[in-house]
Amino acid sequence: MIGPFFQGGNALDLFAGSGSLGFEALSRGVEKVVFVDKHPKAVHTINENSKQLKLENRVEIFRADAFRAIHAAAKRELDFQLVLLDPPYGKVNYEELINEMIQLRLIKQGAWIYCEHDMSEKLPSDHPYLNVVKQTHYGGTIGITIYKMNEEGSAYLD
Repeated sequence: MIGPFFQGGNALDLFAGSGSLGFEALSRGVEKVVFVDKHPKAVHTINENSKQLKLENRVEIFRADAFRAIHAAAKRELDFQLVLLDPPYGKVNYEELINEMIQLRLIKQGAWIYCEHDMSEKLPSDHPYLNVVKQTHYGGTIGITIYKMNEEGSAYLD
């Protein structure tokens, strides 16, 4: 579902859970993934999965709240070619989170943002810096929206 293959670059897997989206990104050519989840069990699972897959040198794992994590990433001057968002349904304002990441300059030129969400949640459809590349749903309740940074957003980051 992530779609394209990547030629390196970094990914951010917020609300990572087991890390399945981030590990898929690694298998598609992303160089490194920063995994973030606030639940100790999720962090433990990601750590174990990275060891089992022998990917420890290509991952960073943090136990933190998403907003704290993106501010910490900005302080480290990290940027991402791919951002994976799969929060607990109904618990996150996607537009606020995406706008914060753009303002913090975490999203690279041409970056992709993958959002998994409940179909009842409203995601930005008319954003000045992002184009909706794909929207789909599964089973009538789970939605997938994929964005790509557009030229205006790329100019904003310069």
